Amino acid sequence: MNKIFCILFTCCMALFACSSHHTAVKPKIANNGVNIAYIDTGKGDTTLLFVHGWCINKGYWHNQTDYFSKNYRVVAIDLPGFGQSGKNRTDWSPQAFGKDVNAVMTELDLKNVVLIGHSMAGDIVVQAAANDPKRVIALVGVDNFKYVGIAPPPTAQANEAYDKAIDSLKHHFTAIATEYINEQLFSKSTPDSIKKRVINGALTCDSSIAAACMQRSDLDDATEIKKAGKKLYLINSDPSPTAVAGMQKKQIPFRLFTIKGTGHYPMLEAPAEFNRALAQAINSMHVGS
Repeated sequence: MNKIFCILFTCCMALFACSSHHTAVKPKIANNGVNIAYIDTGKGDTTLLFVHGWCINKGYWHNQTDYFSKNYRVVAIDLPGFGQSGKNRTDWSPQAFGKDVNAVMTELDLKNVVLIGHSMAGDIVVQAAANDPKRVIALVGVDNFKYVGIAPPPTAQANEAYDKAIDSLKHHFTAIATEYINEQLFSKSTPDSIKKRVINGALTCDSSIAAACMQRSDLDDATEIKKAGKKLYLINSDPSPTAVAGMQKKQIPFRLFTIKGTGHYPMLEAPAEFNRALAQAINSMHVGS
């Protein structure tokens, strides 16, 4: 009996050692001491790096990470302040978030990166591309950049009104965030399950960080996109149309894909159609898997 036990024990230890030897250690990523949570799956010469929008997290890309990891390396991150990433800083600007994305690309040594940013992350991926253009081959905006080169500069009165709205958001976050999401971010066809997920997720966020992300930025989208020097692919929903005339006037190279009948979260509301549009965009970049 003891001999049999010894044989079994030896075999188990050998299997454990073999398994341990082949298990890759996932590197920890931080930017200036702030932890950045991420997933890294799939293989390929091209990397799709997904960056979420306001008050959501990397889990909102689940349908995309599953689908595209069959042919590409896929990375999705939690921006600092959201999801499982750290909160130990005070700068929540697009420039700061852009450097977080750069930290991920550098630490994982990503090459041939397609940066995909939803909502407020449009500005973030543009910043990241401008910071490290050699790693990035293209930019994909998801339901953003709808008025590039069109909107006139805000007046002092408009800026004051906006600042007051942000101050109200800070002090009455639950009520104002719920109203804003319900009225501005959903369509008539948005499923109740998605509405519940988005609202509940937003209300569990750190309200001070969420409000800070909405502060006025001095960035001019047209200028920043041109500075990044990459073609912009837009996958936008149709309740509010994308004004392409501004990008044409500013000579910004772009291609627009429209997802019909969804709200602000087309990757959740119409994942199959969204994935087809993103695949078509990637194929038109002439990149390998």
